[in-house]
Amino acid sequence: MKKHENGRRAVITGLGVAAAVSALGGQTAAAQIGSATPFSPTLHAQDAWMANMPGKHRVVLDITSPAGVPDGIRFAGNIFNGNRTGYGVEESEMAILMCLRHQATAYGYGDAIWKKYGAQLAPDAKPAPTANQYNTGERAQLPALVRRGVQIMVCGTASRGIATRLAGPGGDVEAMLKEMAADVVPSGRIVVAGVVAVTHAQEHGFTMLYVG
Repeated sequence: MKKHENGRRAVITGLGVAAAVSALGGQTAAAQIGSATPFSPTLHAQDAWMANMPGKHRVVLDITSPAGVPDGIRFAGNIFNGNRTGYGVEESEMAILMCLRHQATAYGYGDAIWKKYGAQLAPDAKPAPTANQYNTGERAQLPALVRRGVQIMVCGTASRGIATRLAGPGGDVEAMLKEMAADVVPSGRIVVAGVVAVTHAQEHGFTMLYVG
């Protein structure tokens, strides 16, 4: 009986020690959390233009595919219209970025590039396009959005991939990049990488809307 009681006291004592250790550990963790410096993103001079965009609401549309381009155009229009009719926020009070990256990158370039390289930019299209369908024609949807204040980012990493393909084996990729850079869509801005630009935009207060 005495042996049983001694064992029971040892268990209780052990639980007390464990509880004390747990409490101290919790206090230490709480102290560490309380003393930690709140996260603040590093902002870069290259992105200062984002910070300087005025607006009561900020949105960045992330477009990655050819099928996503018309959706992104519609979504941008809906953002303008919904904020105006539902909240009284005028178009001039909105800040909207559109990022054309990955397989949507080619639509950040103008008609001269598409006229010359349309068959390579859209190999599945029959007949081969001779213009950026969202930059020209009766509707000219991208320029129409730009007139409403939208700014467009074009992925530089994907652009280099396009330039490499257009230049061909042994071709001058840098010269091709210069040719492309001279013919971006209105308000188009070539950024180092679309994925980086979208994340940095969020650090500047833009809400990301993935389009696809």
